[in-house]
This record gives sequence, structure tokens and C-alpha cells, in this order.
Amino acid sequence: MAEPIRIRSALEADAASMLEIYRPLVESTAVSFELTPPSMDEFALRIRKAVADYSWLLAERDGACIGYAYGSVLRERPAYRWSVEVSAYVDPAHHRQGIGAALYSILLDDLMAKGFCQAFACIALPNPGSLGLHHRFGFRPTGVFKSVGRKFGRWHDIAWLQRTLRDEPPFD
Repeated sequence: MAEPIRIRSALEADAASMLEIYRPLVESTAVSFELTPPSMDEFALRIRKAVADYSWLLAERDGACIGYAYGSVLRERPAYRWSVEVSAYVDPAHHRQGIGAALYSILLDDLMAKGFCQAFACIALPNPGSLGLHHRFGFRPTGVFKSVGRKFGRWHDIAWLQRTLRDEPPFD
């Protein structure tokens, strides 16, 4: 029997294991609009930035990374400081096992505790699994950008979803 899922804060040292999940999505799907996978150093820098101001979580089972989720800057201008963009990625061998839900349960609580008021998710379409996860956590559609990303010689749409985490920030 497999060990239970363990959720913990990600470390820069986890970059390699998380890249093993992310790299194939960049190389062979439109789930990510990156055209080439980030280097190990770039990925570690992303973790460092997210852990400092937002949250980055890793899910592991039997000592192996099976998924991760994080919050990141929505937009750079100061008035956006109480809004956050969220993302989750799960190893395909572990889809539909509750890993994304376990990650989001903790991630959204962490972000709310840090004072964030609105969480946004950007999902390349079609992606029924991701849409289902976000709907389950109270995200509601705010709009679809048509033909916004070009990858693999064709245009892709994205859906934006939003969820309120809290009504007011802890300070202004």
C-alpha cells in the first residue's frame, strides 16, 4: 500500500523533481504557454520568489514529488498586491487521486492567511480536469481570452477564473 500524501513547503532543492512534472507539459502540451522548459536555476529562482511572498507547496508520496501548487504575482503594479494567481501541477500517473485538491486546500488557506483577497487561475483550454478542480474550490469564470497564446502552430484560448479569499486585506 502506498504511503499517504505529504504536503510541505517547497524548497529550492526540490526544483529538479518538480521540473520532472513540468517539463513534459511545456514540451508536449499547451497547458503551459512556455515554449521551452525553464532551466534548473530559473525554476529554483521561481520557488525562492514564491516562497518569500506567496506560497509554494509540494506533494510527495513515498519520498517522491507527485505534484505542486503555488501562488504568484498577478500583476506588478501596487494596487494588485492583494490579488494572487494560483497554479497546480500533478504528475499524470497520479491524476484523479485528490493530489490537486490536497494542495489547493492548504495553498488557498495559506494565501488567505497572508492577507490575499482574490485568487485568480488562468487555464489553457480545453482542460476539463483543471476547470473541475477550480470549480470545486469555488472559482468562478470571469472570461475567456480567445486565440491569445500560439503554440505548436496553432492558437489557444485561456479561461480566467476567480475566487474571493477574504473581503478586506489585513491593512492597506
